Amino acid sequence: ASAMIKRYIGLGNALNVTALNAIGMKYVCLLNANELNVIDSNSLKLASLNLSACSQLAKDILYAKAKRAFSDQPYLPAYYGLIEPYLGGAPGADLRGLSKDNVNMKVSTLAKLRTDSLMSLTPSEVQGLLGMNLGDLEKWQNKSPIREWVQRQKQSELDKLHVGLTGGTQEGYMNIVIPKFQSPSSAPLGTVAMTLHLLPALLISFLMMSVLS
Repeated sequence: ASAMIKRYIGLGNALNVTALNAIGMKYVCLLNANELNVIDSNSLKLASLNLSACSQLAKDILYAKAKRAFSDQPYLPAYYGLIEPYLGGAPGADLRGLSKDNVNMKVSTLAKLRTDSLMSLTPSEVQGLLGMNLGDLEKWQNKSPIREWVQRQKQSELDKLHVGLTGGTQEGYMNIVIPKFQSPSSAPLGTVAMTLHLLPALLISFLMMSVLS
């Protein structure tokens, strides 16, 4: 199938809506970046595509094309209904814009967003995206990537959502990276002596920081 698609494009044929529907949802994800860029943006208005099996690069390219194709929609609900299947390629800035428009995104859609885009969202922005579906977030908090998003947030901010999310960062805590010292058998004697000399000072500094915090 991949070879047939490449031959079709190689003959100069356009990837319009007829071609996309003929290729089918399964094989669109086999197209490389150059082939995806040949797709006419307007053809996405009538094509029915499922991008779940596509690479992140393919999702990024198709989202940009879909955004152009649907930008003439006068009403937000209509626009969101059309762009929703392509949101796996949306940058964080676009998602923050949608968070202000009461789109009522499903949590299953939130979980399929670009990882970097999801991680850039604040709890209040996620609340804006989910709207009436916010209560479903608690059911997903132990599933990736929602779990990782929760762990990045301050627990005090998660508490403001009032949906029972736990596992965020507690106030007053900080992540401390403990240096890995070489074993005495492999480290030079001078390095070992310096490490042992500095260790009490490091411990005292750590204890003082804990008390002051």
